[in-house]
Amino acid sequence: MTLDDHAEELASALGVDKEEVKADLQNLVEYSVPMEEAKNSLRRKYGDDTDGGAPASKAIADVSTGDGSVTVRGRVLTVGKRSIRYQGDELVIFEGELADESGKISYTAWEDFELAPGDTIEAHGAGVREWEGNPELNLGSETTVAFADDHLDVPYEIGGESTLAELVPGDRGRTLAVRVAEVEEKVIDGRDGETEILSGVVADESGRLPFTDWNPHEGIDEGASVRIENAYVREFRGVPSVNVAEFSTIEPLDETIEGGENAPRMSVHEAIATGGLFDVTITGSLLAVRDGSGLIQRCPECGRVIQRGECRAHGDVDGEDDLRVKAIVDDGTASLTAVLDADLTEEVYGGDVEDAREAARDAMDQEVVADEIRESIVGHEFRVRGTLSIDDYGANLEATEFAPRDDDPAEHARTLLAEVDEAGGAEVAE
Repeated sequence: MTLDDHAEELASALGVDKEEVKADLQNLVEYSVPMEEAKNSLRRKYGDDTDGGAPASKAIADVSTGDGSVTVRGRVLTVGKRSIRYQGDELVIFEGELADESGKISYTAWEDFELAPGDTIEAHGAGVREWEGNPELNLGSETTVAFADDHLDVPYEIGGESTLAELVPGDRGRTLAVRVAEVEEKVIDGRDGETEILSGVVADESGRLPFTDWNPHEGIDEGASVRIENAYVREFRGVPSVNVAEFSTIEPLDETIEGGENAPRMSVHEAIATGGLFDVTITGSLLAVRDGSGLIQRCPECGRVIQRGECRAHGDVDGEDDLRVKAIVDDGTASLTAVLDADLTEEVYGGDVEDAREAARDAMDQEVVADEIRESIVGHEFRVRGTLSIDDYGANLEATEFAPRDDDPAEHARTLLAEVDEAGGAEVAE
């Protein structure tokens, strides 16, 4: 049914003006209120209780995207606060996670219910919407929140204290103790025109992640160890990204946060199984150099690699020369494509873009550059560090370091044999 159909049906049942009902319904739906909850809300507004009475009480694990509105009892794990722009209006929302004995669920509160981590609440008439494939509670004007004196025991930590390795996209209200490993000022074309932001990398003992500070805060300086409160996490190029916003707070730490200098070492299979990592090191044999390597041309407008002078986005362009390597690396558990930028490719090739141009002119063949690179690296083992992303085309590791493997080959062979023996023993035991 269309919104117009829902409005006509509801207006007829309530005996009120259709256009008035349609306007109210449109407003609620635009604010992401599920249709059934919106209709129930209007029934209550116009004094009709034929929606079946109170929303069903449910355990959090039983809440589904098919529910219109529910009543849940749970404990507030985290509370985040940020401003958003919706249909031209600035809104302040509160968001985080709520849990009971059965599970946990994210929530967005469109009003300030004065929630705090550790509170046990009963939310009556909470709307349910789908958010990134999962149900999420919406606490709005039709929701009643009651605070309980006794605290509900839940199998989750209260509060947003997290390490970087624990963060996943969708986290809100997180508190982090990190070192600012890299930071730079940028000017972007934001929603209000040109906007200055900070971006870079933060680190702790568990690893490294990219960050963006949308309202540059004092104290986010390279090398500084800081406590960030009320951060939220989004996915950026396949990995979690820390976001610092208007209501986030930054406090300097007396101690220095260590870690982040070395990326965790994983097998290719383990790395791919994570779904994406900002910083990881793998070691394996380089099996092939893929097409599109060596001397390439990029679009001067968007930086995409062009084919026969044509960019997918900008059509016919005069390409700019660049160097790149796309190499297939396999460690026996799985394979991925390691992508080397111009600087790393220059190290492998032993020359810069001008040297590559000259070689291509002499041979009257651009592929001569890629062929020379193939001869020097295919069949050898390398250690590759970088950012791993997974998409429909496979696993790609944007390399930040690329070097011959630095461990003892004999020790590596012994480790592999031990793993094989252990696997064989496990099969016999089964």
